[in-house]
Amino acid sequence: MSRLLRRLIAPAAPVIQRDTVRLRLGESDEIDVLRVRDPRARRLKLSVDERGARLTLPLRASLASGEQFLHANRQWLQQQLARFSDQALPVPTLRLRQPGQLPLRGDYLPVQWQVGRFARVELGAEVACIQLPARAGEPALRRALREFYEAQMRADVGRWLPAYLPGLPRAPSRLRLKVMSSQWGSLAPDGSMALDLALILGRPSAFEYVLVHELCHLLQANHSPAFWVEVEARFPHWRQERDYFHAEGRRLKATLRMLLSITPPADR
Repeated sequence: MSRLLRRLIAPAAPVIQRDTVRLRLGESDEIDVLRVRDPRARRLKLSVDERGARLTLPLRASLASGEQFLHANRQWLQQQLARFSDQALPVPTLRLRQPGQLPLRGDYLPVQWQVGRFARVELGAEVACIQLPARAGEPALRRALREFYEAQMRADVGRWLPAYLPGLPRAPSRLRLKVMSSQWGSLAPDGSMALDLALILGRPSAFEYVLVHELCHLLQANHSPAFWVEVEARFPHWRQERDYFHAEGRRLKATLRMLLSITPPADR
């Protein structure tokens, strides 16, 4: 079968639709809720994070049923939004060619701006050197930051991975680095591993724990007691790193989105 014919008869990729709906929480309080119609969704789902509220609808769910679901859960939604507001953590900013700091591996490095032919970020002696062409703008800076963080993540994985491969049935077939909405990592049935790019902003031990967690899914494709036995054997202090994500995870993800100007991703 020709490539053209396969493309013609292949099913169209599912389209995720987004819009916003206005919801009144009290006599004077109104919020915008991100409404997402996702072909992969199996049920109505309401979630809250530092970006606000999100309503996910399956394909067959009507808009009316979604609004009814919102109104039925207004009290819960109000409580969650208040909790996130009370626990909000400051997110550092980085402005083009302005003094600032670059987050990396649980620390903040002072930034030195340099003029050069290409946009790139390099590590100096306790400093991050950001090189940009004289006329380069924020898009070039964002690309350079993403390339820098991806390179740093691959270096860390390359340093840690060999120690954990013995005792595993195989190595991951592929490594993808991406911006993830709520997860920190995932392992597909074909053995490809995805890791959240925000991991490179946090402390290295937390990043290493996520790597071990996903590698253990090569042995147990679930979160059964047997799976946690495998994790414990390879990373005994995993509970401390889990607590670290509970305390710092939202700030790490928000910081990455700020640095890369990421809009809410599709892979919820």
